[in-house]
Amino acid sequence: MERGELGAVLAAAGVPDGYYRIEGVHEPVPTPPDFLFLRRADDGTWETGAYERGVYEVIARHPDEAAACAHLHRLLV
Repeated sequence: MERGELGAVLAAAGVPDGYYRIEGVHEPVPTPPDFLFLRRADDGTWETGAYERGVYEVIARHPDEAAACAHLHRLLV
């Protein structure tokens, strides 16, 4: 699964918009106070994690986009 597909799957599952942020696909405005995220790291790997009180905390690093999408999906559904 890729990011665009994950965004559609989460929306279809009824996951509220403010619960997650997917870089380049689903970036709620205004920024919620806390949410789970998926983003590409500077080294080309992918990260999933939590944003709370203005701080990003990486939970896991993934070798590719598909693995990161699968992880975020498991966390939210």
